[in-house]
Amino acid sequence: MKKPFVFLLHFGYWLIYLLLLLVIFTIATTQIKKTPAYFSVSFLFPFLLFCLVPNLLAFYSSYFFLFPKFLFRKKIVGLIAFGSLVCLISALSGNLIALFLLGFDQPIFTDAREFSTLALSFFLIAAIHASVALVIRGFITWYAEIKVKEELAKRNFEIELALIKSQINPHFLFNTINNIDVLITKDAAKASEYLNKLSDILRYMVYEAKTDKILLSKELDYLEKYLELQKIRTANPDYVSFEKTGAAGNSEIAPMILFPFIENAFKHTENRKNQNFIKIKVLIEKNKIVFECENTYQKNLNARARDFGGLGNELIKKRLMLLYPQEHLLEITQTEGVYKVRLTLG
Repeated sequence: MKKPFVFLLHFGYWLIYLLLLLVIFTIATTQIKKTPAYFSVSFLFPFLLFCLVPNLLAFYSSYFFLFPKFLFRKKIVGLIAFGSLVCLISALSGNLIALFLLGFDQPIFTDAREFSTLALSFFLIAAIHASVALVIRGFITWYAEIKVKEELAKRNFEIELALIKSQINPHFLFNTINNIDVLITKDAAKASEYLNKLSDILRYMVYEAKTDKILLSKELDYLEKYLELQKIRTANPDYVSFEKTGAAGNSEIAPMILFPFIENAFKHTENRKNQNFIKIKVLIEKNKIVFECENTYQKNLNARARDFGGLGNELIKKRLMLLYPQEHLLEITQTEGVYKVRLTLG
C-alpha cells in the first residue's frame, strides 16, 4: 500500500475522532448549567490535549509494537498482557494530564471513586483506539501481502523459467556427464555411484521440488549430492567444505530455497578450484535453521554475474517474504573479495 494512502487513512481516522470530541464538547458547553464550570471555550485546547495524547500513545504503541511482535505472530497471550499494560499507561498519562491542567482541587481528583472511574474511562477508550490500530495495521499488512502475491503471480512464468534454468543448468549437466564418462574407464563403480547421484538430483528437481514444503533432511541430502558431483570436477578435495550441525528430524523447508546461494558460490569460483574457496554451514536447532555460504569471488565480476542463480536478488527476497513472513533474516556481505550469505529461518 502506498504511503500517501496510509497517511490519508491515519489522517482521516484522527480527523473523525477530533470532530467527535468537538461534538461532545459543544454539547457539554450548551448544557453549561448542568456541567462542571471547567467546561468552557477556554478549556477547549486542554480538553483536546488530554483526550488525544493518551490515545495517540495507545494507538501507535499497538500499531508499531503490539501488531508486529504479537498479533502478526499469533501470540495472543502476549498481546493481551502487553496490550493491557499499554492501555493502563495511556490511562494513567491521561489522568496525569487532566490533573496538571485542571488542578488537584477538582472533586474528580479528591474522590478516589471518581478518580478510578476517570482512569477506567481512559483505559476503555485507549483499548478501543488500540484495537482500531491493530485492525488498520492488519488491513495494511493484508493488502501488502495481496500485492506481493499478485506481483509474484504476474512474474510466475519468468520465475519458473529461471528455476528450470537454475535447476537443470546445461553447463553443470554437460560437465558432470563428461566427468562421469572419463571416470568410467578408471573406476566403473565410482562412476556408477556418481551417475546414481545425478539421477537422484534430477528426480528431485523434476518431482519433489514442486511441493510447497519438503523434509529438511531430503533438501540437505540433495545439496550434499550436488556438492559431491561438483567435487569430481577438481582434484582438490578441500575445494568445498560442508558442515552440518544438529539433527533435521521431521523439520520441513521450502524446496530449492538454499540451492541458489550454493550455485551462486560455484559461479564465483568457476576458475579457482585449486584453493578452499567455498564454505557451507547448516545449523539446525529446535525452531530455527541457520544457513551460511561463504566464498571468494573475482572482484571484476559484474553485478549480474553475482546474481542468485539467475533468479535475482529481489525475487529471492520476495520469495522469502512470501514463504517466511516475519520468520527469516537474510544477511549478505561482501568484504575483501569474500561473499557471504547468512539465512536464518524460524
